[in-house]
Amino acid sequence: MSRKPSTLVLLAHPDPAGSRVNSALADAIRDLEGVHIRDLAAVRRADGFDAAEEQPLLVEHDTVVFQFPWYWYSVPGILKEWMDQVLLYGFAYGAGGTKLHGKTLQVVTTTGGPNESYRASGYNRFTMSDLLRPLDATAHLCGMALAEPFVVHGVRHLDEAALAEYGARYRDLLAGEELRATA
Repeated sequence: MSRKPSTLVLLAHPDPAGSRVNSALADAIRDLEGVHIRDLAAVRRADGFDAAEEQPLLVEHDTVVFQFPWYWYSVPGILKEWMDQVLLYGFAYGAGGTKLHGKTLQVVTTTGGPNESYRASGYNRFTMSDLLRPLDATAHLCGMALAEPFVVHGVRHLDEAALAEYGARYRDLLAGEELRATA
């Protein structure tokens, strides 16, 4: 009998309790079988992250979700710090760094601006696909497949019904047996 795929959600919000949307998204998946949510703000120590504690969690799961608010065209500092301290040479990439090969990286992010602002002719001048290229490169370097990103735009203007719909879609995405890889 094969084991059921498992998912590690790295909730990378510096203040998850103060985040209406990221908290609601996490709550929508909290009781899913095979899904483990890790609040990076809660496990971060004064000196950062303990790779010896974080790396086995990555190895144990088939899918790794980076869930975060979109900050200044990138990931928040807490996720960047986690990446710098956990995705190390010899573990995630480089000589002997094959521990993440064959896994899937799923990006789940929220933006303040509407979808229309993330176009070549839009306010932000680039598409989300363009702006997410560093995470695509990270997945590639680590031997991971990058799933189609799940982006919630315009969070400042989401009413409760829309937020519930996004939560249901996120739940359906993670409850699925397979996440579609883009690469």
